[in-house]
Amino acid sequence: MIPLEKLPENLVKKLETQYQEEDRKRILEGYKGNRYVTLRVNTLKKAVDQIKAEFNQFNIDYEEVPFYQAAFVIKNKTEKELEELEMYQKGEIYLQSLSSMIPPMVLDPKQGEDILDMTAAPGGKTTQIAAMVKNNANITACEMNAIRMERLKYNIEKQGASCVYTMQTDARNLDNFFSFDRILLDAPCTGSGTIQVGEKFSKAIFEEEKIRKITIAQKKLLKKALNLLKPGMEMVYSTCSILKEENEEVLEEILKQGKTEIVPIELTGIEKVPLLPTKIKGTICVCPNSYYEGFFVAKIRKVAPPNVQIASQSHRLK
Repeated sequence: MIPLEKLPENLVKKLETQYQEEDRKRILEGYKGNRYVTLRVNTLKKAVDQIKAEFNQFNIDYEEVPFYQAAFVIKNKTEKELEELEMYQKGEIYLQSLSSMIPPMVLDPKQGEDILDMTAAPGGKTTQIAAMVKNNANITACEMNAIRMERLKYNIEKQGASCVYTMQTDARNLDNFFSFDRILLDAPCTGSGTIQVGEKFSKAIFEEEKIRKITIAQKKLLKKALNLLKPGMEMVYSTCSILKEENEEVLEEILKQGKTEIVPIELTGIEKVPLLPTKIKGTICVCPNSYYEGFFVAKIRKVAPPNVQIASQSHRLK
């Protein structure tokens, strides 16, 4: 277990308050050391079996992932070594953390739907959704930062995600006229689930005032998402944080208004992912370890008003 003095004092206090001793030990152990390189096959360009054959050709030692057939853990190559391969340069594989692949899987997008990714850069989840629907959907990807938007556009083009339309805007400012069948909100957060001791991370972000500002933004984004979501349809709220105030407490404020309900996450293979306890039944919180970053995921349904038929008309952003 890592020495506590290497972590921000405020984070340590929060972990002590929010988790039992055994779970704290698991978290702290997960912060220690390096994580395996993980990737996703871009099925818009190459079949999974074809990439597996190339792995064997280049003596790449890989491990399959229980919840996603297109995902792999790479045991004997660095990111830099993989980036030198033609399959990477052609956009046939995408380096992505396993935990960040879970929200699109839980979202379960369908072909023909109008889908919104509210904070899309650098584009891993956006292009994953595009691959899952085989480019047969209308995906709107928002990013407010100009530099991050360029990275998003680059990855969309490289991955061949032709069904994605980008908007450089703060998703909180989208007009409520628009509506979507599914929404992914991977909200800005402290990143408390991604810490690796030995690598640089911001200790200042765990100051109370910083966390307060982050949670205010998270709540505003979630409220906007629910305004844009069609009645009866579903969205995913996720963060790469394991702190309750960024996860369950944000959701609790929305749920008490009575217009939403939690949809229990049912994803084949998720039982093999290391999980932490959550305050809200049906949500999941991934425990950081050598395979996974800490990640919170919740699926939310917007309750349709009584005697109101669910609208099927699309109002796309164009």
